[in-house]
Amino acid sequence: MSPLGDDELGSVLKWLCDGNDRKSFAQVCKHWLRLEGLTRSFIRILEPDSLPTILPRFPNIRKFESPKLVTDHHLQILAQFCPKLEVINLNFRPKQGIPGYSDESSCFEDIGDDGVGALAAGCSRLSEVSLRRRRNIGNDGVISICSSAKHLRHLDLGGCNLITDEALEAISGVICIAGLSLEGCCLITDRGLSYLASGSSSKSLKMLILTECDRITDSGVRLLQKIHHLEELNLAECGPKVTDTGCSAIAEIQTLRKLNLSWMVNVSDATVIALAEHSKNLVAVDFTGCELITEAGIRAFANHRSLEGLVLASCYNICADDLEYTARCKSLRRIVLDRGLRMWIPTTTQDNISRFCELHWR
Repeated sequence: MSPLGDDELGSVLKWLCDGNDRKSFAQVCKHWLRLEGLTRSFIRILEPDSLPTILPRFPNIRKFESPKLVTDHHLQILAQFCPKLEVINLNFRPKQGIPGYSDESSCFEDIGDDGVGALAAGCSRLSEVSLRRRRNIGNDGVISICSSAKHLRHLDLGGCNLITDEALEAISGVICIAGLSLEGCCLITDRGLSYLASGSSSKSLKMLILTECDRITDSGVRLLQKIHHLEELNLAECGPKVTDTGCSAIAEIQTLRKLNLSWMVNVSDATVIALAEHSKNLVAVDFTGCELITEAGIRAFANHRSLEGLVLASCYNICADDLEYTARCKSLRRIVLDRGLRMWIPTTTQDNISRFCELHWR
């Protein structure tokens, strides 16, 4: 019997989805070890310092993930050995109990623009890049990614608080960007939003997260109407400068499906009514903490044709009758209310609401 060739062994490997099975395959002999490395498309590293030893065996890696802190040097090594990389996820998740890392909102100083620049230069096929909460990543790193990665579709810069409008200008030129997270990028202003709304990004963006970007105003938010295919928008905690003027304009985005306006203190019934009347494809909306919303706004959703999820936690100006009326919306599947209202809403009303949709408490 002749030995199996690379083609035959490669066909066998395609059926091995479990990591332990691939590990057993690689331990058979040096030939099988080499082939397993050549066919590996994903690797998750728990010890970044081992990259110089490990990566040469995996030149065809397309997805890299590490939940640990990495350095610029690590990214340089990754760029050197994995030029076909398409997806990189460095969203560090600290374990509870580790000193200094207990706060999920903390920023970390492990990588910066030099490492990101090396990664961009060596991995031109990048399509998904996640770099959350990196204190040293600024405009230069983002510009290098946008210049090199022509197929970039998703970019997560949440918590990278050095990012300014200059970075958004570079992002706006990416022709296929579909998802962009700028959560906590507090230096962004209306000028940055104008770049996104007028550049190539306006034709491709489907998801935009602007949580805690509290320098933007109604003027910038109104420009988001120009993003032609926007489906998901998050403006939670964007501060008092965003009011009904900007949020009502959002209702004109016909492709919008998911909207988060949590803790927007100057959002009132005018926004809710505009959304109910004009956002015909809206599936989920979150009004947590929008205390100006009353029964007049919520009742407007009673005849909406597509709304499935409605979050009203920390909204206290809504009575039981209004909720029961709105729950009759034929498409509605789920209502979330503040747990503090539970004792004030009669049990019979709660039961009536539950007949039409799920009732949850937060």
